[in-house]
Amino acid sequence: MPHQPEGNTRPRLWEQHCCLPLLPTADLGELGRYPLGSYLSVNVGFTPQSTRDVLELMDVFRRDALADGRFRLVKSIADAWPEPGTEAADEELIALAFDLEDSDPLEGDLDNVEVFHDLGLRSLLPTYNRANAAGCGCLDTEDTGLTGYGRDLIRKLNETGVFADGSHCSARTGLDIAEITTVPMIYSHSNFRALWEHPRNITDDQARACAATGGVIGLNGVGIFLGHNGIDENPQRVEAIADHIVYGAELVGIEHIGIGSDYSFDADDFNDMLAANPGNYSEEYTRYGQLQWTPPEDLLGLDAVLARRGFSETEREAVFGGNFARVARQVWRD
Repeated sequence: MPHQPEGNTRPRLWEQHCCLPLLPTADLGELGRYPLGSYLSVNVGFTPQSTRDVLELMDVFRRDALADGRFRLVKSIADAWPEPGTEAADEELIALAFDLEDSDPLEGDLDNVEVFHDLGLRSLLPTYNRANAAGCGCLDTEDTGLTGYGRDLIRKLNETGVFADGSHCSARTGLDIAEITTVPMIYSHSNFRALWEHPRNITDDQARACAATGGVIGLNGVGIFLGHNGIDENPQRVEAIADHIVYGAELVGIEHIGIGSDYSFDADDFNDMLAANPGNYSEEYTRYGQLQWTPPEDLLGLDAVLARRGFSETEREAVFGGNFARVARQVWRD
């Protein structure tokens, strides 16, 4: 467990998705803003990145993590979520793994799933907002779901031991993932459309289908997906995350809810890219002004909010990490 002030028993955090700048100059030390003992899945690429780009970035991130001394590279669930009393738990390090927000960096070669897996990839999205060779994205007006290649991709992820992730995908693509997968799927960083109408949020049908696989929905702290994007609305964003947790617990059960805050340490770069390339997204991204995120320090305050709302310690531990750890034990292969 991470060191906490006396009397504070916040549960360990499994952060299923956060973002550093996708550059070799990124400061990996910024991840130290998360508590020791956390598990972090860090994005290493999406649509613009090639296979070579991702491999080079993973090499840099892995090297910097080892040089820093506060991180443990994840090879197995025992590295990611060590049992109390084990040597790994006593080390109190931040467990670090990687995810891809799009399948484009595979460049059509499914064998690259294994290559990336060997370097710590444990989660992958078929599509990022727009249609590609694998399927449709959440911003597409026509939704035809997964392609034949996309279906083969899901099978390859299952075989290799990588989470099949429906975030950023279209509704039909997400439902297709749930239909094809033979192990639990996830939504790493998606909120509920029933609470805030946005194409990046998922429908109740998507949530139910994910839960039916045994999977987990990681809720995010992005202002435009919560309905609170004001620069001074951090407290409201935390309360809104709690609203989505309450809704999800009632819809599919607390055992299917987790956290993937989508916090962007590259927020300025992302906002600059959004302003320069509005056509790559949609008005649903651009009309709110500068995007705001929920930083790690505020995210940890969610525990007290959930306690105030009546969630037990066991339920909070499940949301903060136990649920994702459970499905990782079912999906991952060492």
